[in-house]
Amino acid sequence: MITEEQENVILSPQEVRDILRTDNREIVKLCKKASIVPKKDRNGQTYFSYNEVQNLKSLKESAKSTALTQADSQKVVGNLLETLESMEKSITDSMSKIIDEKLDGMDEVVVELIRCKTENETLRQKINELNKENYHLKSTVKSYKSVGLGFYVKKQIDDFSI
Repeated sequence: MITEEQENVILSPQEVRDILRTDNREIVKLCKKASIVPKKDRNGQTYFSYNEVQNLKSLKESAKSTALTQADSQKVVGNLLETLESMEKSITDSMSKIIDEKLDGMDEVVVELIRCKTENETLRQKINELNKENYHLKSTVKSYKSVGLGFYVKKQIDDFSI
């Protein structure tokens, strides 16, 4: 009997606003979501039935829980981002440490390489000087002609050495 009385209860828009604790704009949105069309009486006044208001109230509460769920999902996303940032920092730090360890001895290798290159260049210059001296000595040896009995005569040579 109570449900029959509740079904016959007519609520004005002001009463609906008070029950839902919201404004007309929100009520219109809720009506669209619930597919509820407000009725009009003989005087053209808008009214709602008790069941329609209960449907609107439950729809509003489910929208609040969805909003809370969205807030919770934002927290989860925020936590994931923090975790990813910490993982990125950890990976970067470990990679930097590994690279530093691998490159630690490279300074000495570079210094040794430069020393070897300098020594190599010095040896090349020495080889060039020795080749020039060898050429000069060979041409001097060729300038002596044997006359017999272990005697040699030096003939005039054209010296083109540098």
